[in-house]
Amino acid sequence: MVVELQQLRYFVAVAETGKFTTAARDLHVAQPSVSKQVRKLETELGAVLLERRKAGILLTDAGAILLPWAKRVLADLDGARSEVAGLATLERGRLSVGATPSLSTVLLPRVLAAFHAEHPGVTLNVVEAGSRDLVDHLAAGDLDLALVILPVPREELFETTPLIREELVLAVAKKHPLARRKTVKVSELRGVPLVMFRDGYDLRSATITACEQAGFHPTFAIEGAEMDGVLRMAAAGVGVAVVPSMVVERGGRLVAVRIAQPTLSRSVGVAFRRDRHHSRAADAFVARLRAFI
Repeated sequence: MVVELQQLRYFVAVAETGKFTTAARDLHVAQPSVSKQVRKLETELGAVLLERRKAGILLTDAGAILLPWAKRVLADLDGARSEVAGLATLERGRLSVGATPSLSTVLLPRVLAAFHAEHPGVTLNVVEAGSRDLVDHLAAGDLDLALVILPVPREELFETTPLIREELVLAVAKKHPLARRKTVKVSELRGVPLVMFRDGYDLRSATITACEQAGFHPTFAIEGAEMDGVLRMAAAGVGVAVVPSMVVERGGRLVAVRIAQPTLSRSVGVAFRRDRHHSRAADAFVARLRAFI
């Protein structure tokens, strides 16, 4: 069996756009060429990958299985090309970094600014998401590295190094009754409406776990929000939220109340895929991050 990279690239383009014509336009090739290469791929694999319909295409079960693998192969190839291109210097290259919203809000902008000033030829891409989502992106080959919450699931797939430990606090509006407190016990959150993150944020699971260990299930004022939304809704008095201390701005609309019995914290680290070589840009970024911390 011989599968060509061009066939995989054409297949991914069609799968992501949903149309052969759109894929051909994006690839700057003729539409019959795309169709021919996808059919050759199906022949090589012995399976139909796409269902052709008037409204567009749908992935078959075989196509759904192949798509993440094909994207991973192409991402690895692009990474290899980038590494070879920037082998001598960091004058060129690409770096895709994932980070949790708290780090994207406070730490990452200053580190990226310093890195860009030192290596302006390196194209930077940033993905902001919850830690679990970032791990999935990293596993799929969409990221070169990710700043995630440790430990990560499927640890055997990743190389991780701890960086910092974040204290988790209760973010409350200035007029909230708890705003006058210096500390609050987890048990005292029973019945207190919480602004809750969407699924995929480790802060969601950390909050729910802490409450259940204290003997109750938390009450949600609203759930499914991103970091900015959580902070805004807490400031508006919709509810309170458990967040990293670094995202609560001093003198802002929110007050950070320390959580005691138990104290809540989490470890943040950098993660790479074990089976991928670190690019020089990735190593330089981590060095800059360590120096900043």
